Amino acid sequence: MATGQKLMKAIRVHEFGGPEVLKLQSDVVIPVPKDRQVLIKVYACGVNPVETYIRSGTYSRKPALPYTPGSDVAGLIESVGDHVSTFKKGDRVFSTHTVSGGYAEYALANDHTVHTLPEDLDFKQGAAIGIPYFTAYRALLHSAHGKAGESVLVHGASGGVGLATCQIARAYGLTVLGTAGTEEGQKIVLENGAHEVFNHRELHYIDKIQKSLGGKGVDVIIEMLANVNLSNDLKLLSSGGRVIIVGSRGPIEINPRDIMAKESSIIGVSLFSSTKEEFRHYAKALQDGIKAGWLKPVIGSQYPLEKVAQAHENIIHGSGTLGKMILLLR
Repeated sequence: MATGQKLMKAIRVHEFGGPEVLKLQSDVVIPVPKDRQVLIKVYACGVNPVETYIRSGTYSRKPALPYTPGSDVAGLIESVGDHVSTFKKGDRVFSTHTVSGGYAEYALANDHTVHTLPEDLDFKQGAAIGIPYFTAYRALLHSAHGKAGESVLVHGASGGVGLATCQIARAYGLTVLGTAGTEEGQKIVLENGAHEVFNHRELHYIDKIQKSLGGKGVDVIIEMLANVNLSNDLKLLSSGGRVIIVGSRGPIEINPRDIMAKESSIIGVSLFSSTKEEFRHYAKALQDGIKAGWLKPVIGSQYPLEKVAQAHENIIHGSGTLGKMILLLR
């Protein structure tokens, strides 16, 4: 190791596997920003389900080993590389992607993936914007082409992406229905934009949704767990309705006739497929949402860096997600 290099604490993954492969190291070199890069002093980092799939080695994208997980950080600009004019040391920011990984005291990011964090939001809320809100915006407005006057059902509405979708949908004039598995979850969903909420653990909750819709069907379904819900989703759709798949943890059998009769669509969403221009568009719309006051991330479980394995365990196997899971770095 070269003399003069500063070190930090960071989570490193040396092999794909269960949560136990997440190793806390205190001898990781703090990266130095290159051209059009910034170094962020991380105060909080969001934990997303996709990071558990990547860590396990089952996701379509596999980073080179060893690596540090995490993309959604919030903190202060520590230093900037060449040709960075948008930010300076001390600026409050959040990111939608990192180069070096967000589960760390410092994170390197390309400047176009970093955005100003308004004073209205704290660092925990800043770390909850990235993947959840950008995914929700892409799913509802880019992929589903949702518009005012339409109805949307958010399946799994009490988690980070779900609550983000409810807030965006309500702000854009859609009728918002949500599902959650606990009483507390249902309450949070109603407080964040949903007109009605249903308990997806109840035996006949699908019937209740259909009754609420007056037999018309729902225009858009944002689906967080397609391997469980997709077959029922297709029956709930209106003519020309769209199911947008944000998350799935395995296969499911469906009847294509449920799609044919209504000429409905099943559309998959991957935030990583967005272009730079699309990211800029989403960022502008979401920044406007912060200023208007409707974009307000709800923070759920919070963990110190050394408890990250527990966080990964709980985000997949927990009894019910409430808000955005966060790692606290400072």
